[in-house]
Amino acid sequence: MNKKCYGLYQRAKANPKGLRFTEVMKLCKCIGLSCDRVKGSHFIYKKDDPFFLISIQRMKDGTAKPYQVRQLLSYIDDNNLDRLE
Repeated sequence: MNKKCYGLYQRAKANPKGLRFTEVMKLCKCIGLSCDRVKGSHFIYKKDDPFFLISIQRMKDGTAKPYQVRQLLSYIDDNNLDRLE
């Protein structure tokens, strides 16, 4: 993870409720997730190794749903993807 992504990761950990939807999309790309498909308001990101699938949604105020941000943060922590390169 580069410095820019790490800063975004730190902001997400500090305040998962305040992260904008576009920032969550950037964080997904930073850790190697790719957008698999979009179905309505659901953006589905996935990674094959280790397998992970997450659906993120934009709320009316432009932020991402906090529980989805926490799921992403949990995946990052569990797989030690928060290391600076």
